[in-house]
Amino acid sequence: MPTKRSKSAPPGDTLDLEAKSVRALNDASIGKEAKQALKAAVKRLQSTRIPEKRELLRVGVDLGTASIIVMVIGADGMPLATELQTAQVARDGLVVDYIGAVDITRRLVGKLEQRLGLKLTTAAIAMPPGVNPAECSAHRHVVEASGLQVSAVLDEPTAAGTVLGISDGVVVDIGGGTTGLSVFQDGKVVYVADEATGGTHVALVLMGRYGIDFDKAEAMKLKPSKAEDVRVAVLPVMEKMASIVKRHISGHEVNKIWLVGGTSALKGIEKVFADTLGIETVKPPHPMMVTPLGIAMNSTPAPQEVS
Repeated sequence: MPTKRSKSAPPGDTLDLEAKSVRALNDASIGKEAKQALKAAVKRLQSTRIPEKRELLRVGVDLGTASIIVMVIGADGMPLATELQTAQVARDGLVVDYIGAVDITRRLVGKLEQRLGLKLTTAAIAMPPGVNPAECSAHRHVVEASGLQVSAVLDEPTAAGTVLGISDGVVVDIGGGTTGLSVFQDGKVVYVADEATGGTHVALVLMGRYGIDFDKAEAMKLKPSKAEDVRVAVLPVMEKMASIVKRHISGHEVNKIWLVGGTSALKGIEKVFADTLGIETVKPPHPMMVTPLGIAMNSTPAPQEVS
């Protein structure tokens, strides 16, 4: 039975700032199943699909710089329920507020369990590109303190690549604090890099341009009615993000760029990248959901306990 929308979830229109005509162009490069799953991931912020009896489920926990997303997918790979809360408990892949991270993750997991009517037992986690594997212990401890056993640890680009079916190309993950990139060749990551410049920098520019505080700047980024104003104001920031990628992919043969992460929702950012790099640039629908969906897809399927 569907549940009411969680208070921690943002309004549906805040997850997609693109006009329908632009989105349709981008969708041509995205597989049908991936589009359906990403659309369902957003839909499941507000509704729930109750799993079948003894259905094996997969759970992914994405501890991002700007938000924490926990997603449960069913045996068919489609999301059953999603919980999201904005948070600043991690920075550049490092957990900087352990207690806060545990509290939020535990609360989101509890909401999912209530919505689904069962006890979740396992989950996968992921790390940004270039982060020392030893640092994943903090992510693991956060998830385990939330009552879940960590079944898999992977890098975020591999998670995104799973969803998008990437064999060759570059995944650019633009999060709250950094622009990360991973070069894929024959389905394997052969080069990674991560540099400062992300959604926080966009907010800082908006603060200076409009004389508003950080929270209002963050809210402005998400308003469809302000998308064009934001695009004009932060164009230099988007160009800097593209220049970071251009510098790092020099020497690699690249024919396609894929943009994921919450900050990729900025209007026109794919055109800035295409113009700067001279390479076809694709932005999936609901780019914020690509990595958490991929994390869940890479988790070990497990029977869940009836609550």
